[in-house]
Amino acid sequence: MFTEYKNNTEEFQFYRKKSVHQPPRILSALECIYVTEGTLELGIQQELYHMEAGDFAIVFPDMIHHEQVFSSGRNYAVHLVADPALSGPLLQTLQQSRPENPVIKAANLHPDIVYGMTRLMPSASNAYTDIARQAYVQILLARALPSYQLVDKRGSESTDIIDRVVEYIARHFTENITLTSMAEDLYVSPYALSRIFSGTFHTNFNKYLNNTRLRYVVHLLKYTNQTITEAYMNAGFESQRTFNRAFLDVYRMSPREYRNQFRAELDT
Repeated sequence: MFTEYKNNTEEFQFYRKKSVHQPPRILSALECIYVTEGTLELGIQQELYHMEAGDFAIVFPDMIHHEQVFSSGRNYAVHLVADPALSGPLLQTLQQSRPENPVIKAANLHPDIVYGMTRLMPSASNAYTDIARQAYVQILLARALPSYQLVDKRGSESTDIIDRVVEYIARHFTENITLTSMAEDLYVSPYALSRIFSGTFHTNFNKYLNNTRLRYVVHLLKYTNQTITEAYMNAGFESQRTFNRAFLDVYRMSPREYRNQFRAELDT
C-alpha cells in the first residue's frame, strides 16, 4: 500500500471537501475532521473507524491514516490541518500520545467544537492572525482531549517498518542520529532505510529529520524565552549553518524575523 508523506509548510489550512478515497499518508501536521454530510471511514494505522454526519476526529501528527467512502449520495467533511506548534503547551501530548479511538460521536461532542468546525471557517476577509490560529487550535484540543483515552505512542510500536521509522524519529530527533545508526537500531540495512525515505516519504533522511527538528524549534521560538542558539541546539541541530539554511528553505525568513513577526502579532 502506497503511503504519502506530506510536510505542510502552511501552518493553518481549513477547508470543506467531498469525502473520497484517500491513500495512506503521514502528515507532520495535526488534522481535525468534522463530517457534515454522509459518512466517512477513517483509517488510523491498521484500524478503520466509521464516522457519520456530526462526528468529529483528530488525527495526531505523524500517524499513518487514510480515508474511504462506502456510502452513496453526498459525503462531505470539514478539515482543519494545523502545525502542531500552534497547540502550545499541548504539543508534548500530541507528540507522545495518540487516542485509542480518534472518533468522538456527535452525541458526545462539545458544542464549542461544532461551532468551531462549522461557523468559524476563515475567509479572505477574516483570515486568522497567528495568535488567533493558536487560540483556535488550542480551544478545539481543550474540548476534545477530555473525551479521549490517550495511549503512549511509544507503547504502540508496530512491526511495520514505516510505523517504526516515524516513531523512531519522533522519539530521537533531538539526539545525534544518522541514517546508519538508525538502521542499526531498527535492524535494517541503511540502503533499505534510505529507500523507505525516498520511495515512501518522497524525501531523504536528512530532510525528514531536519523538518521534524524545525517544528520543535518553531515551538521554542514562539512559546519560550530560549535564545535562537539554545532552541536549535535543543532541537538537535549541531551546526548553525545547517539550521539557518533549513529554516530559510521552509519558512522563507530568518529565525529572528520569524520570532519578531510572531511577537508583533501578540502586541497588536
